[in-house]
This record gives sequence, structure tokens and C-alpha cells, in this order.
Amino acid sequence: MIILASKTTKRVHFSFILSIFAAFLCIFTISSCSKSGASEQDQMVSFAKSHSINYTTDASGILYEIITPGNSTHPTVSNTITVTYTGTLMNGNQFDAGTITYGLSQLIPGWQVAVPKIGVGGEIKVLIPSSLGYGSAGAGSSIPGNAPLYFDIKLTAVK
Repeated sequence: MIILASKTTKRVHFSFILSIFAAFLCIFTISSCSKSGASEQDQMVSFAKSHSINYTTDASGILYEIITPGNSTHPTVSNTITVTYTGTLMNGNQFDAGTITYGLSQLIPGWQVAVPKIGVGGEIKVLIPSSLGYGSAGAGSSIPGNAPLYFDIKLTAVK
């Protein structure tokens, strides 16, 4: 019986030590995320100021400026949109541009928040934190992980 009790005690001690380790790991991870989020926000604000973007901050964390509001036809996530856009990193490097037609639900979450703010014929400038863009994975060789993004978007059609 004594041997069984000591094994149980060892398990309890191991579980306790494992729990403490897990708690420290969670605290470290959370503090790391909040630091990187703050630095992304700083990058976005700096980019906006240096490019004369008079931004509004959305509750989601995106910064945006409506250049032209467009008409009363605003898309929802269930619509298909046609847009002309340019995409730029915070260092000023353009990573993409063109005209596309996609379901809004198929696009990055930052676009799902920003594009419905304008109607057809509207234009919006948007700074998107990486969490609403391509996250830690990035996209291809042109968008690194954890990269906040800038888009100039013109909404030309909603279906």
C-alpha cells in the first residue's frame, strides 16, 4: 500500500508542476501576442500619418478612410463583389494590384469588415492588422507572416 501511495503522490506532484508550467506558457504567449499587436498598431498608425490617411479606427482593429462613399448599394458578406485594388506592405512595397470578382466571404476578414462600409462606386483606404489578413502564415513569398497590410479599394459592382 505504501508503494501505491508514493506513486499517487508522484503523479500529483507531476500534475502540479505540469499545471504551473502550462500557466507560465499561457502568460508568456498572451504577453507576446499583445506586444506584437501593439507594434502592428503602431506601424499602421505611422503608415497612415506618413501617407496622409485621415483614419477612423473600427472596433475590429482596422484603420480606414472612406474617400468616396459610393451609392446606397452596400455589399454584405453573402454578396459577390468586383473591386479594383492595390495592396501594400507597411514598408511601402506593393505586393498586389488588379481587378477581381469574388464572394466577399472568400476574402480576408479585414476586407469583410471594410468593403461593406462603402457602396458601389465608393473608394476606401484600409489598414488591416495581420490577424484580419494572412496571420502568422503570410501569403506566398510577397506577404510575410504577421504583416499588417494597406489596401486602396474601389468597389465597382455588387451581385
